[in-house]
Amino acid sequence: MYSENKKFALLIDADNAQASSIASVLTEAARYGDAISRRCYGDWTNPCLKPWKETLNRYAIQPIQQFSYTSGKNATDSALIIDAMDLLYTNKFNGFFLVSSDSDFTKLATRIRESGLEVIGIGRRTTPEPFRVACNKFIFTETIMDDEVVNVENTKKLTTSSDTENIFKTSKTENANTSTLDDRALKKLIKDAIDSASEDDGWANLGGVGSCIPRIDSSFDARNYGFSKFGKLITSLPYVKFEQRKTENGASNVYVQFFES
Repeated sequence: MYSENKKFALLIDADNAQASSIASVLTEAARYGDAISRRCYGDWTNPCLKPWKETLNRYAIQPIQQFSYTSGKNATDSALIIDAMDLLYTNKFNGFFLVSSDSDFTKLATRIRESGLEVIGIGRRTTPEPFRVACNKFIFTETIMDDEVVNVENTKKLTTSSDTENIFKTSKTENANTSTLDDRALKKLIKDAIDSASEDDGWANLGGVGSCIPRIDSSFDARNYGFSKFGKLITSLPYVKFEQRKTENGASNVYVQFFES
């Protein structure tokens, strides 16, 4: 997932983001690339934004002042959108992080994606669905703030057969809770992803399934279900069969198949 060559602009809506979440946000952002431009928008004369001062200084985030000219009108959103388009036209970035839970950024996310750039949204679970689905990937702040250790673990890729085999060993001890097993939405999501990635024999490469899921549900994250990796989650589900297959060069691939339990 991480590419040291990918350059991102990180734009934060201070009115709809928590200063306490920024450390986790930056840790998560580092998994995708380098946030070379970091800006945070708000009316800094507002006492409610006082907790941001230390955070902005600590993480070298540029505060962008936008006065609230009229009560009930969010000038901060307009300033962020204008700057985002200016940055887009510089052609210096591979993608954008939009840190907000405000659906007003739905059109912005769509426009950036139309230009072929990646959009990763970060916000609360209450973020309206239109904004979530407009992003290539949407990450819940509650998820990344709850388990910092998992963030570090997820930066490691499964590149060897021993790593692949480790999925099955750890998935036996990392159990899904009852709500996960009974989650009909998750079951449908897994089924649709396997169907999309499956070959003629009905089996699908685990990596292909993992690639399909964000296209179906941009807010999906194994950590939302208490698992550090997608492989651990899917191999814990009773309605998924899995097997290891050797390739011609001796590497080991994981294949999965959906079945009604």
